[in-house]
Amino acid sequence: MSRIRRTAMAGTALLAASLTACTGASDGGGDDKGKAEPPKPKAAMAVSVNLTGDQVKAGQPVTLTVAEGKLAQVKVTDAKGTELPGKISDDGKTWTSERNAPPAAEYKVEAQNTDSQTAATSFKTSAADKVNKVSINISKGSTVGVAMPVSLVFDNPVTNKAEVEKQLKVTASDNTEGSWGWLKDYDGKDRVDWRPKDYWKSGTDVKVEMHLNGVDSGKGGGLFARDYNTDFKIGKDRRVQVSLDTKKMTVTENGQAQKAVPISAGTPGGKKASWSGKMVIMTKEGTIRMDSQTVGLDNAYDKMVDYSMRLTWSGMYAHAAPWNAQNFGRANSSSGCVGMSDSDAAEFFGQSQVGDLFEVVGEGSKGRAETGNGYGEWNLSWDEWKAKSALSGAPQNG
Repeated sequence: MSRIRRTAMAGTALLAASLTACTGASDGGGDDKGKAEPPKPKAAMAVSVNLTGDQVKAGQPVTLTVAEGKLAQVKVTDAKGTELPGKISDDGKTWTSERNAPPAAEYKVEAQNTDSQTAATSFKTSAADKVNKVSINISKGSTVGVAMPVSLVFDNPVTNKAEVEKQLKVTASDNTEGSWGWLKDYDGKDRVDWRPKDYWKSGTDVKVEMHLNGVDSGKGGGLFARDYNTDFKIGKDRRVQVSLDTKKMTVTENGQAQKAVPISAGTPGGKKASWSGKMVIMTKEGTIRMDSQTVGLDNAYDKMVDYSMRLTWSGMYAHAAPWNAQNFGRANSSSGCVGMSDSDAAEFFGQSQVGDLFEVVGEGSKGRAETGNGYGEWNLSWDEWKAKSALSGAPQNG
């Protein structure tokens, strides 16, 4: 019993001496009862990151977990200073990036807990075995017509369509409602278009963001190695209608009818008939060489054609056709295109915009072109178009 008492006293004396040294008391005595022991030093902040080393496989999110306490802040920054966005879980234990780590990148990971302790680490991702790329139909800063969809064509197959689509965002200044829809381009490549529910309104500013860097496009497609973006403005509301019955082309601008132009469209009853339905002026190509052999019409023609505007990938155009002047307004006798006089074509070409609606109605067509043979999505109802989204069922306005 006495040995136990002496040990306790010795401990008390040692604590007292320690406290005396810290407080600077001069009397050397006093009652030490009730005085707390000094706080134990906090353990260093310990974190674990799912990606470590210099050859990390890209295309997966970054996850950081704290062993003790709660996270207050996490920064994952690449060599250019760009942060990988992410969120801390509700329990404060885990941070997960909202985007995948892209290929061939170096990242520094910095974490801070609620006790202001910090920890840091780093990792590098390996280069992608295969890289997928995107072609965008609308160049930055351009002005387009009210029927122009956003169209993205991929170099390689996209089987993870939903994951890719989640990273695509369209923002319109008037909150235009629209949806992405997947289809095959005319060349067989995977393609996704964003079409408004109704035609765009003139003056609308549009921004397209494609946060694809690090996204896996699926089997045979590879990883995306960069982000893409574009922005454009909606110009005049110009709509064109060609009647195969009256052999006339009528243009409306902002709802007001302009002059009717006599035309000659495709010869009915075979391969030379025109496509019908709603199309879009895809490009204004001007003077080009048209060779019938490139569109499966043998050697029917091979000539330079002025004021050419493309309507389908398969070769339907609106253009000047002075060699067919005797049939303008009288007979449809072309090889599928909509031809008109030089003067009418020059005026039409000068006033038209890429993205203007171009509709062909009446008897004698060869039907509607496939949706991917140009921009044929306007031939589908809104519900039919939305069903082509890999995320169909969720409303989308961006």
